[in-house]
Amino acid sequence: MGLGSRSKFVLLQLVLLLQLAFLGKAKTGGAAAAGGGGGVLDLTKLGAKPKGDITQAFTSAWTQACGSTAATKISIPKGEYNLGEVNVKGPCKSPIEIELQGTLKAPIVTKTDGWLTIGNVNYLTLSGSGVYDAQGKESWKLNDCHVNKKCTMLPISFRFNFVNHSIVKGITSLNSKNFHVNVMGCNNVTFDHFTITAPEDSPNTDGIHIGRSTGINIISSNIGTGDDCVSIGDTSKQITVTDVTCGPGHGISIGSLGKFEGEENVEGVTVKKCKLINTSNGVRIKTWPGTPGTGSVTDMHFEDIEMVNVSNPVYIDQEYCPHNHCKKTSPSKIKISKVTIKNIKGTSATPVAVKLVCSQSHPCEGVEVADIDLTYNGKEGPIMSECLNVKPTISGKQNPRACAKPAAANSPSTP
Repeated sequence: MGLGSRSKFVLLQLVLLLQLAFLGKAKTGGAAAAGGGGGVLDLTKLGAKPKGDITQAFTSAWTQACGSTAATKISIPKGEYNLGEVNVKGPCKSPIEIELQGTLKAPIVTKTDGWLTIGNVNYLTLSGSGVYDAQGKESWKLNDCHVNKKCTMLPISFRFNFVNHSIVKGITSLNSKNFHVNVMGCNNVTFDHFTITAPEDSPNTDGIHIGRSTGINIISSNIGTGDDCVSIGDTSKQITVTDVTCGPGHGISIGSLGKFEGEENVEGVTVKKCKLINTSNGVRIKTWPGTPGTGSVTDMHFEDIEMVNVSNPVYIDQEYCPHNHCKKTSPSKIKISKVTIKNIKGTSATPVAVKLVCSQSHPCEGVEVADIDLTYNGKEGPIMSECLNVKPTISGKQNPRACAKPAAANSPSTP
């Protein structure tokens, strides 16, 4: 039997503690000898100056750290610095920590699809109390990808590609031009006390998007943005979102899924002890109709969640079609099964508080709805729960009464 998600998380913490112990023994200096004994690389001793461009100093420090046979810390002290678009890669010979205490500012004019891209690295730590400011406000007016299929892609603030056994803790991602974080092909990565901030009207600024990754943990973090706080794409397994506050934003989402051929299954997602505030959705699963993608979504758990003035607090949407960017010529081919929705409390901003719309050709199976206590104080009618193509197992308190009304087919989706 393999390790459970909790055991994997504990093992990661032990590995990271050993990594930090190595770093603690290092002496602060201007450089670490390549292939030598590691150390602390203070960028201000490598030519970085407040208000100046530190791109060259950063990439030079990475090259030294990546070549060292002992753990190395890249330190960016308090102050404001400019960092250009950076793409650094491994494999590296030992653990690397990037500690930011100041503020890094991204360029206004960009040329690539990522601000800080890190790939093919094991045992990476991003730490500190600093701020990665992508200065997205000037770019948001150019971001029309939600309505223009031929749009120019703006850079994602953090791209983690094939990064394993790593942790992001304490830092803040501010005003991304596009997604704040994209996690692709990664294993055993934790985001702990991570803050993401962007206005409610900032387009496509997903907080953390996860794709084709396993063992990703988001814990004790605050995410407020203009799109999904957390979105989980295809081929993702053993994902845990715990003690996360989300809002503003579009909620915590599995999907969207099924839009493209070749997508693979999503398995083992737990969203627990989270709080959503003034979001346009709560927790949801969204799959596209009339598209070629197949596969399954299974072993989903939404438990112990507080909703504060949330629209669509609980939503399975297998007719997902935002901005009418699809043709509902056939039902979604994604099979949803083994879903637990338990202990959901708080206030709904819409009269339909629980909406389970499953595929006509692949009805949902194994859905359990337990202990729902939501209230609605608006003027659009009584609070309601609607269902389509699903027969959930119901237990505990049900406010609103579970599946009291059939959901209308082909109803509009929320983004």
